Amino acid sequence: MAETDVPQQPELPAPPFELEQEEDYSRFLLHSRTEILFAIRTLIQKAAMTTVYFDQGQSFLLTTPLAITPDSTGILFDVGSDEAMNRRALAANKLIFTTSIDRVKIQFKLNKLGADQFEGRPAFRGGLPESLLRLQRREYFRLSTPLATPVKCVIPMRRADGTAMSCDSALIDISGGGVGLMVPLAQKDLFPGGIVFSECRITLPNEGVFAATLGVRNAFEVTTRTGARYLRIGCEFIDLPGSRLTMVQRYITRVERERKARLSGLE
Repeated sequence: MAETDVPQQPELPAPPFELEQEEDYSRFLLHSRTEILFAIRTLIQKAAMTTVYFDQGQSFLLTTPLAITPDSTGILFDVGSDEAMNRRALAANKLIFTTSIDRVKIQFKLNKLGADQFEGRPAFRGGLPESLLRLQRREYFRLSTPLATPVKCVIPMRRADGTAMSCDSALIDISGGGVGLMVPLAQKDLFPGGIVFSECRITLPNEGVFAATLGVRNAFEVTTRTGARYLRIGCEFIDLPGSRLTMVQRYITRVERERKARLSGLE
């Protein structure tokens, strides 16, 4: 029996930062002080524009890493253009820095910022992060699937009594590493962490249908702008053959190219 009441991609808040999803991204975390310093120095050399999120991700400002302190225990950052937001950043107890350089995403967390000076102008000063996420673009790029042409996924599963059923869902996002889907809260017990679903059939518009094995890595409740509550399920591809990965990447590239063309007025 197919579950047909799953909504097609309602508006959602952004997924959590990869830095805070250690089960999924622990292999991309750097813990060596030497490696972290090297990564920070690269950001400084490239003058990488960096977004700092705080207030549980509800507030942010733009900054640039300026220098590592002489004792190599801290980092100096440019202050933002909004004084009120700068004060809020100084009062925050958790700040997440995220940037991208040479097609690699960088994220790290600091628990506090202080006021300082750099070459005679105001600056933020933070400690050296304990860990730093370094994520290649091919691993992290996640495409939000179009509402007009949804990506369909049929997941074979079994009820508690052992009888067969399937869950039909429109994916909310897809990447080379996996997919995200949304289900009603009532179906939470069907998607426990770690469960593996074989022979899931995913239909990519204008590309075709392929079978994949999906492993549930995380699940969390989300509330849409209309106030509806659902469960967002994050799944990874398990042993996806190269030909099918190419198919996914080709789909992502095409949809992204079409979106950019529309934005630039070429269509």
